[in-house]
Amino acid sequence: MISFIEIVFYITGFLCGYSYFVYPFVLKVIKERQDIDAKTLQDQEGDSPKVSLIITVHNEEKRITEKLLNTLEIDYPATSLQIIVASDQSTDGTEEIVKSFSDKGVELVRADARKGKEYAQLCAIKSATGDIVVFSDVATSIPKDALNLLVDKYSNTAVGAVSSEDQFVSDDGKLVGEGVYVKYEMWLRRLESTRGGLVGLSGSFFSARKEMCDEWDIYSPSDFNVALTCARKGKIAITCPEVVGIYKDVKDKKLEFSRKVRTVIRGVTAISRHSEVLNPFKFGLFSFQVWSHKIMRWAVPWFMLIFFVTNLLLLGESSFYQYPFAAQLLFYFIALIGWITSASHKYSIVRIIYFFVQTNIALAQATLSFAFGKRMYTWTPSKR
Repeated sequence: MISFIEIVFYITGFLCGYSYFVYPFVLKVIKERQDIDAKTLQDQEGDSPKVSLIITVHNEEKRITEKLLNTLEIDYPATSLQIIVASDQSTDGTEEIVKSFSDKGVELVRADARKGKEYAQLCAIKSATGDIVVFSDVATSIPKDALNLLVDKYSNTAVGAVSSEDQFVSDDGKLVGEGVYVKYEMWLRRLESTRGGLVGLSGSFFSARKEMCDEWDIYSPSDFNVALTCARKGKIAITCPEVVGIYKDVKDKKLEFSRKVRTVIRGVTAISRHSEVLNPFKFGLFSFQVWSHKIMRWAVPWFMLIFFVTNLLLLGESSFYQYPFAAQLLFYFIALIGWITSASHKYSIVRIIYFFVQTNIALAQATLSFAFGKRMYTWTPSKR
């Protein structure tokens, strides 16, 4: 007869892979929404919709000029484009540089208090005159045709928000870093986009109808908050694969780990503040996606720990359990090699396993930090 420890072993083994493998399979089985089929979109008629592009900054004097020059090259009618730089009370020369672009139509909005990225965005939203609001970080390079491609999606009235997709590059322009993981995440987003809608947009570059910004929570990440507001208002947040936000990889890998921890703490905070999103009777498929993509993903390191411990306890029960235990030891040994020497990252298997383990260590640290009361509302951009 199967023991309790064996039951836990098999259940946690399944849960370790649920978010990454089972959940996408379930989405593939679910029929796509017909009201967001790209073939049903109608061309915009008349003048281009008014767009307010908000760039959020905090002490970015070294990068803001490059960002503004990139923004001014965007192919969109100048009479329909409002450019706002939202400063989270920068204390360096950022704001003076922004003011020097005022003759080119760039507006500066300085937050009246340093309360974080979302508060600075809220201050800018109050000054936004566009029907569509686009949010971008300084680190993200925007392609010239991006706004036209994003705006075109709003010809479908079911769409409340549109996200770009992410691409990491090195200083010489080569794809780097989290390549495989980012490709997987973008593929998963496309599945969500055509079902219940995105549960989180690309925080570095996304857009929304102005009315999707009405319920702005300054203590929740804006990319999640907008997706949630869309679900509340009967709209859907979708991805636009044709639009890629390009930004440089974080040079200091320790800072990248800290960024992951910070991102998860903010994400858990958002769910805790808006726990109603976990109610499938209220939010339906969107709620299922939040559970599967967010909650179950954040729990993976704890499932992995329980799976390892129960496997260890079962070694004396049957020779069968020696095989999964040996596989786990090999898996973590490869991750250790990846941690000891970066030269091993030239092998895809080492790079992928190392990144997976590192990510789950960050998830574990973040969830523990949240459980012990840590919150992160203020914001310091990662240096790239």
